[in-house]
Parts: sequence; structure tokens; C-alpha cells
Amino acid sequence: MDYINVIIQAVIQGLTEFLPVSSSGHLSVVQHITGYSGETALILSIVLHLGTLVAVFAAFWRTILGMIKEFFLMFADIFGGKFSWRNMNSNRKMVFMVIIATALLVPVYLFKDFFTARQGDGDIVFEGVAFLFTALLLFMSDKCNNGTKEGEDMTVRDALTVGLFQCVALFPGVSRSGSTTAAGLFCGLEKNTAVTFAFILGIPAILGGSVLEIGDALKSDMQLDWIALGIGFVVAAAVGFLAIKLVKWLLDSDRFKIFGVYTLLIGVLCVAGGIWEHVTGSALASIFGK
Repeated sequence: MDYINVIIQAVIQGLTEFLPVSSSGHLSVVQHITGYSGETALILSIVLHLGTLVAVFAAFWRTILGMIKEFFLMFADIFGGKFSWRNMNSNRKMVFMVIIATALLVPVYLFKDFFTARQGDGDIVFEGVAFLFTALLLFMSDKCNNGTKEGEDMTVRDALTVGLFQCVALFPGVSRSGSTTAAGLFCGLEKNTAVTFAFILGIPAILGGSVLEIGDALKSDMQLDWIALGIGFVVAAAVGFLAIKLVKWLLDSDRFKIFGVYTLLIGVLCVAGGIWEHVTGSALASIFGK
């Protein structure tokens, strides 16, 4: 593995996994124009996703520990006859909402090849359209009035809405963090609650997706460059942590629409680049590739 290429992709993954601009879309475009694909790209993608998973735990460790604690206390209350849906605190309610929203991904993952086929299919027009869809969501969410719902105020309907948006985000170019945060804002969640729920909801999604991809990677007999993979893991985790902090700051300061402008521009460029490839018969990788 080329160390510089690994670091570049790790930075891209760390930034775009949490900035509402689509990590899968960016990696797909980068791999498309550099010609970097195949088994090496798959294994690197898994490692970088696990690195960003560490970033989520680092940024929200207090909330996550509180949710884990409430998860076990909940069973004690159920068996002790003390469980009450109406009187759940924020962490316990968040546990239920994450489970409900994540459950929607289970049947969708049966058709995961339909989504992943768009990545690495040799055409970036689809990614461009998906980026434009992300931009639309971000511009719409920026128009939402400040919500007031906090964790304990979330409803099953809120969880289902956010979960459905997460399913759509399986397409490369549709931002998972952007679509789920926007969905939370559409539901009237308070900004910090919307961001926290969106990022914690990403834990089972990222972990589940990585586990599924590991099965494909294990079928490969290629020699792994553990140093390069380790560098990528650390860089993705560090950059991801900073990206989470940046998202929270920009949302609090009402500057979230800057990501809408960015994804709009990227979408237009991808569509234009894809059309250029179709018209000329030349690949962008021949210009920017290795």
C-alpha cells in the first residue's frame, strides 16, 4: 500500500464520515479517479470505518456509558416489575430509539449489493445525483426552526423517521450523518440531541457494515501491510474526532448550510465528470490515476 494514499483516504474517511458530505461517496469518487480499487480498497475501507467508530466512542463516551448502564438496569426493572415507558430517562429512551431506528436496516441489508454496486461501478454520475440529494436535505434542514425535543422526549415516530433516512444513506453520495441529523431536525429535535442521536445511531450501522465486509475480505489471500493499515486507523480516528466537534460547532452557530453548498458543488462536478467520461470515452483515472 502507498502510505501517502492511505493517509489521504484516512483523512477523507475521518472527515466525511461525520461531516454531512458522505464518506462512501467521497471514497468512491477518489478511488474512481485514482484507479485505486479491488481487494486492497475493501480492506482499507473496513479499517478506516473502524477507526471512525473509535472517534464516536471518544466524542460521546459519557452518553454511551450512560446508555450501556441503562440497558442493563432496564432488564432489572423489567424483571422487578418496575419498568415504565413513560418515566424513562434520556439515556434509556435513547437506547430504545437506537434499537428501533437500527432495526429498519436489517431487511435493507438483505439487498446491500444493490446499494454497494453503485460504488466502484465505473460511473460517478449516480454519486453526483446522490450528492445533490444530500445538499437538498441540508438546505431544507437549515430552514427548520430550533427544535425543543431532547432525548427523553423522542417518540417511536421520530426513531422510525431517522431510521428511514439512514437506510437511504446506504447509497454512496448520500450522507449518513447528514441525512440522520436532518431527519432529527425535521422531527423537532434540539440540535445537540439530533447530532448525538445521529452519531450514536451510526455505531451499529458502521460496526454491522464492517462485519459484513470482513467476511468478503477474509476470502482474500492477499498480504496485508499492517503498518499502513495501522496508520490509516489512527489517522481516521483522530480526524473523525475533530470532525464531530466541528459539526457540533457549526450546527450550534447556524452554519450547517455550508455543507449544503459543498455537496451541491461536488454533486455538480461529479455529474459533469461522469458525463464527460461518457461523451469522450476517456476515464478520469487516466488523468489523475496512479
